[in-house]
Amino acid sequence: MKPLLLFFLLVSFLNASHVEDFRWKSNETYLMFLQRLGLPQKDLYYNLDKEDQKMTEEIRSGVNYQIVLDDKNPKQIEQILIPMSDELQIHIYKDKNGKYRFETIPIIQSKETKAFTLRIDHSPYYDIVKKTGSKKLATIFMQAYKHSLDFKKGVRKGDRLAMLYEQKYRLSHPFSMPILKASVIELGKKKHFLYLGDDERYYDERGKQVEGFLLRRPIRGARITSRFTRKRWHPVLHKYRAHLGVDFGARSGTPIHAAGSGRIVFAGYTRGYGNLIKIRHQDGYLTLYAHQKKFRRGIRRGKYVKKGQVIGYVGSTGLSTGPHLHFGLYKNGRAINPLRVVQVTVKQLRGKKLKAFKRLKKNYDESLLLHLQNNTPYIKEPKFQRLCYCNNPTAKESEDESRND
Repeated sequence: MKPLLLFFLLVSFLNASHVEDFRWKSNETYLMFLQRLGLPQKDLYYNLDKEDQKMTEEIRSGVNYQIVLDDKNPKQIEQILIPMSDELQIHIYKDKNGKYRFETIPIIQSKETKAFTLRIDHSPYYDIVKKTGSKKLATIFMQAYKHSLDFKKGVRKGDRLAMLYEQKYRLSHPFSMPILKASVIELGKKKHFLYLGDDERYYDERGKQVEGFLLRRPIRGARITSRFTRKRWHPVLHKYRAHLGVDFGARSGTPIHAAGSGRIVFAGYTRGYGNLIKIRHQDGYLTLYAHQKKFRRGIRRGKYVKKGQVIGYVGSTGLSTGPHLHFGLYKNGRAINPLRVVQVTVKQLRGKKLKAFKRLKKNYDESLLLHLQNNTPYIKEPKFQRLCYCNNPTAKESEDESRND
């Protein structure tokens, strides 16, 4: 059976059901979630393989998830969909025998590139929030310019800005953090442009990188034993696999260094990741260090650590087959490949990369200047009800269709 077809058939399971939208609680673990809903922890956690168990520990607080309830029996849960990344989600469902099952399936999403302009009356952040109602849009704009412009000194009343950004949608709802693709702000008579490059870093009009947050490898000279992937169909296991980080193999007891300066927001034991540390950095970044043998003395939640400081030691705690460090990197809650950022230094694009950047810049400039000229208004997202009803083919019909495929 084709993986994507399976997903569509599972979605069509929503017959005579309604869907309720919820936000994941900040202090709730996956096991607490199952217990609260009266779902079987044995089938939906303890009987899972170790990779699926570890994945449940990466559910982000504040993420929107959906519960499908039987319309005739509103207390009866039919399905649950919990996003894990921009591409993969946990799917809990009841099979034809009434037993709950766990799987990971792709997120079917759409993308739209949007744009708007505005006149600055107070500050870019305040005015973006006032016009759009979105703190996310204001945040990505301010973060992008943070290391190149001083808005406190340079902004005057009447200056203008334009933004081109990408918004993802899931189940017709805006999903994940918007991505700023390009922007321009007028300060006085001078225009300041920013462009998102193929390496997910921002560059100015000269092709010079402007972001200041850089990571270092958490273990010196360690070999990479497993790389980052958001979504991969396993040909043997016949299921989707995600590895939202990089594994570094090293001897037990090898020092682990903080990849960047920041504040520890979690330092403790989890069943899947063992001894785990999470550090929140500037500009919406968060790093994760799992399977540690032990933490360095004095490491605790709330402590501020500097880039390069030893925070713990390589081990094999939790669901692990040998000593290694699982290193994860997130920006605004979105998992990204640590190697693409760790290996980047402040740079000036040259050669073929500079030529490709100039082509990208030309297209963005034409669009941004046109939006400034037309004073493109912001179009608000439609408001969705927390409850929606679905009338689609039954699971039995879907199973029959899948057999005929």
